Amino acid sequence: MDEEQNIKGKLKPAEIQRYKALLLAKQEEILRNVKAMEQQSLLREMGEMSNVLKDITDAGAVNFEVENILGLMDSERKLLSQIDEALQRIENGRYGICEGSGELILRKRLNAIPWAKYCVDCANKVEKGLVRGETSFGRSGYDYGTDEEDDLNNGESAWRAEKF
Repeated sequence: MDEEQNIKGKLKPAEIQRYKALLLAKQEEILRNVKAMEQQSLLREMGEMSNVLKDITDAGAVNFEVENILGLMDSERKLLSQIDEALQRIENGRYGICEGSGELILRKRLNAIPWAKYCVDCANKVEKGLVRGETSFGRSGYDYGTDEEDDLNNGESAWRAEKF
């Protein structure tokens, strides 16, 4: 654990309120962005649909742009979900605690990514695929796969994956 965490320990109520304000501000910003993208996409689709008969060669470009906007909206929605989860952790008193290891998440990390649910070590393991899914204090979100896969490996790889 980092010395900063050892010295300061668990987050203070004022710090949690500051992180909550950051999360709510980011949530509002994303909602505005998604709404603007949805409106922009709808307007373009309507405008381009009327022009499709005039110039059918532009249909590919229009589809590409619409797909781009939809992809951006999807990533924004995923981030919104992560922010909602972080706000829920604040309400449950679990904010700032790694869902993988149970250790405190460094303040430096929370300042950069207020919706972080993993410490750096656990986030790296999840990102590298060393652990699939989410692990949270006594319950595993590990994706054990199908029954056939479990029969083939007798749960050995699942056991290893939970052992951070």
